Order: sequence, then C-alpha cells, then structure tokens
Amino acid sequence: MTAQSQRYDQKAAKINLKGLTLLELEELVMQWGEPKYRAKQLMSWLYRRRVRAFETMTNLPHQLRQRLANLAYISEARILTRTTSNTDTAIKYLFELVDGSRVESVLMYDQDRITVCLSSQVGCAMACDFCATAKMGFFRNLTAAEILDQLITIERELDNEKGVTHVVFMGMGEPLANYNQTVKAIRLMTDANALGMSEGKITVSTSGLARQIRQFAGEQLKCNLALSLNATTDADRTRLMPINAKYPIDEVLDATREWALATQRPATLEYVLIRGVNDTAADARRLRKLMGRLPCKLNLIPFNEIEGADFQRPELNQVERFRRIVAEGHHVAPIRFSKGRDIAAACGQLRTIYEKQGAMLLSDS
Repeated sequence: MTAQSQRYDQKAAKINLKGLTLLELEELVMQWGEPKYRAKQLMSWLYRRRVRAFETMTNLPHQLRQRLANLAYISEARILTRTTSNTDTAIKYLFELVDGSRVESVLMYDQDRITVCLSSQVGCAMACDFCATAKMGFFRNLTAAEILDQLITIERELDNEKGVTHVVFMGMGEPLANYNQTVKAIRLMTDANALGMSEGKITVSTSGLARQIRQFAGEQLKCNLALSLNATTDADRTRLMPINAKYPIDEVLDATREWALATQRPATLEYVLIRGVNDTAADARRLRKLMGRLPCKLNLIPFNEIEGADFQRPELNQVERFRRIVAEGHHVAPIRFSKGRDIAAACGQLRTIYEKQGAMLLSDS
C-alpha cells in the first residue's frame, strides 16, 4: 500500500467537516452531547478563519477537540502546479485530491473582479467534441468539500483583503450532472455562517441538461445560469455536443426559459465560435432568432485551440461580422476571449500536460 492510499484509507474512515451544512454539523455535535451552538463555532473556524487543525479552535472545549481529532478531519486540496499567464494575469492551478485525483481551477483578474473558475467533476462524460476535458473521459464526481477546497485554497494565496468576488462553475465537468454536490457547495458558499458570498456572484454553466435546469429553477437560488449552446441547428449541435441527442435545442431553451422566469434573472448563452462549423451569417441569424425566445444575454467566445481537436479559431473579422449580425436583433453580444491561453487554461489541458510529463519522466528513469 502506498503512503497516499494509506492516507486516503485513514481519512475515509473519518468525517470530513468541510462540506457539512450547518444542520448536519448541529446534528453531529448534538450526537456527541454538545450544545447546538458548537456547530456555528465550527463553521466559523472552518470557513472564516480557515484553520487546518483542531487544536487551534481555542473556543471549543479540550474534550471536543480531542474527539474531533479522533473522528473527523478537515480536507484540503494540494497544489501540484500553479502557472501564471504572461498576457492577462490568469493563474491556472492543478490540484491533487486526497485519493490522488487531479482537477483544475483558474484565477482571473478583470478590473475590480476577482473570479475563480471551479471544477465539479474529475473529467467529464458529456464528450463535447471541442473540449479538452472531454478527451480524458469521466472518472468521478467531486464532493461539495472538494469543490469548496479549490476556492478556499486559492483564496489563501491572495495577498489582498478583498478576496474572490465571483465564482464560475466552468471548470472540469458538467456541474448539473453532479447536481446534489454542486448545489450543496453553492449553499455553503452563500451561507452567512460559511463563506457568505452573494448568490448573484455565482454562475453555473451547463451543456444543457434540461431536466436538471428545471430542477435548479426550483432551488430558490439567485445564481446565474450559463447555457453552452454553440450551435443553432440540432444536427450541428449533436455533432459538437452529443447531449443534444437527449436534450435538443428546443427542449433546452424551454427549460432555460423556465429557469429565467422562476429566478427573474436572464440566462447567459455561451457560443463558442469555430471556423467553418458554426460561424456563418446563417448561424448568426438563427442565433438571433433563438435568443428572442427567452430573457438572455450572449457571450461569443472564439475557440481556444487545443491539442487533439481538428477545430480552428475564426479570423477576427469573421468573429466581428457574426457579432454584428446578432446585434442587429438588439442583442448585446460581447466577444469574450479565453483567459490564460498561453498557460493551457482550457479545462483539462494542464492536467493532460502534467500527466504526459510524468509519464515521460517515468519512462526515462
């Protein structure tokens, strides 16, 4: 047994306090004969002071701290690599989780906004043809604690008092395919006893799981929803995104409209422009028409070229032509260039590069 697997087995036998809701923590401490208010004290240590050891929780009685040390642990995400872009200050992190799984996050600066892009799964099962994460396949869902650990670890590194202002679930994986843990992580992010973020500063991106979008509409969360559309006909979208065969464009847009009406928030349609695939004038006109079906805004994203994909980024004049046609329908259509292009910031790229380098080192040794 390796040292890593031994650590994993030891922790698997204990309770991870990170990722437990206030109600779950209250039930836990009361099972141990402690007063309910100990749960709020624990949440303060975990999320406000962000301690890593029980002995530092000085307002808890010594007996409780001993019990916590014996029965529980506080998870962390270990940084394997961090790479800073030379062009736009984005920082790409590769994290190793307790079982050896690896996921990626990106820290992005944009004027007064500090955004972290989080992963929700190890790999992804959606098999989108233009996505680096899809090339590695799907391994497992992340727990709410593992999602939160990415954010908390990055925030520890920030050298300012402001901290992260925005969170986007646009990293590895399909957040709504890991529905329960994604929603639990969001509730902890927005809980005043935990991270206390504003719901409106959190965006969940989806490839278009219509059933889960409708379910998300009923959560009474005022988060933002971003639908990765990327094509204007079912034939084209199914080629790019196989999930479209199960949830075609009409159904996905209907579900997204239901979400927008339930939350009173406009959805964001994300459209990755790929040369010769979905960037024609006819595509732009169809997209303009589709946008009229629901309250929404649009992000046009020129394709971030990745290894192993046969797609290319359109020329800038073609991107601008597409934008103008969409804007003729009185739609705001900003062009969003991917940050961190020089540091393999497309999700899945850094993990793949790291593992290839590791394999090369092993073969040379």
